[in-house]
Amino acid sequence: MCLILLSYQVIPGVRLQLAANRDELFARPTQPAGCWADHPDILAGRDLTAGGTWLGVSRSGRFAAITNFRDPASRRDDAPSRGALVGDFLLGTETPAAYIERISPGMARYNGFSLLLGNAAGLWFVSNRSNESFEIPPGVHGLSNHLLNEPWPKVVRGTAGISALGKSPFSTEDHFSLLADETQAADVDLPRTGVDLARERRSSAIRILDPVYGTRCSTLLRIADRIGDRSETEFHERSFSADGTTGATVSYRFTI
Repeated sequence: MCLILLSYQVIPGVRLQLAANRDELFARPTQPAGCWADHPDILAGRDLTAGGTWLGVSRSGRFAAITNFRDPASRRDDAPSRGALVGDFLLGTETPAAYIERISPGMARYNGFSLLLGNAAGLWFVSNRSNESFEIPPGVHGLSNHLLNEPWPKVVRGTAGISALGKSPFSTEDHFSLLADETQAADVDLPRTGVDLARERRSSAIRILDPVYGTRCSTLLRIADRIGDRSETEFHERSFSADGTTGATVSYRFTI
């Protein structure tokens, strides 16, 4: 993922509401969101190059998502796949804190990432670029290709949008419209991450339109508060082609 906007314990009756865009090379083979054939309790898209994923949930109530940390100068071609971290957590039983403790000694092997991990007990953040982890407090938060709540233009614009939408009844189309915002930031507001100015401009939009590397899908996730020992979950994913055309939208609803 390259933009994750979330309302955590903010909306009455909803534990987590999330809107996210995945930006990736269109040439990279991808399986759209669905229940994995080898692990049917996992609902997520799948990277067919390395086998991992960028965002997913499990029927046991686990959630994970990852963004790349944009720092091209430190990128290594021999690094392991960051998407494996998401899949491993979804398949496991450890708490977010315990999982972070276990993977921390080896995090430096990966290219830069920021990782969100959650279960029924809490939601956590960890990055191998800040070398810190913490439990995320209730509130509206945004994550792009840096650290949590770094005030990049797309994070500021996106969190304002998801805050406003949280005051109205949930609408998938309103949230997809937010994620389709192609407004680019003014040059003076752009971060300086080591990429060229043209790419920095393109990447400042919530949705990146580019035939080589752009927004490939938008995802909405909504996990309700528990009633007894159950929680209702809905998951929506809308795909896009390299020319910017809107593709299929898939929706899933299940009980955790």
